[in-house]
Amino acid sequence: MLMEIFGSGCANCAKLEAHAKEAAVRLGVEATVKKVTDFGEIAARGIMSTPGFAVDGQLLSTGRVLSVEQILRLLQEK
Repeated sequence: MLMEIFGSGCANCAKLEAHAKEAAVRLGVEATVKKVTDFGEIAARGIMSTPGFAVDGQLLSTGRVLSVEQILRLLQEK
């Protein structure tokens, strides 16, 4: 599983990254977390508000820091 965190590397991006990693651990899945900080790539993905969160290329959230529980729900629905 590839989880992508889109943003400038701010505190909210770091918090979302930590939550994503924790969600993967709780689910017992292997996940790679990639930080995307290039604003050209962020804009190309249609993200107008950061942080953004995508799993396996599917954008699931923009503009908010998801909790571990919210990420778990998204991953279970996927």
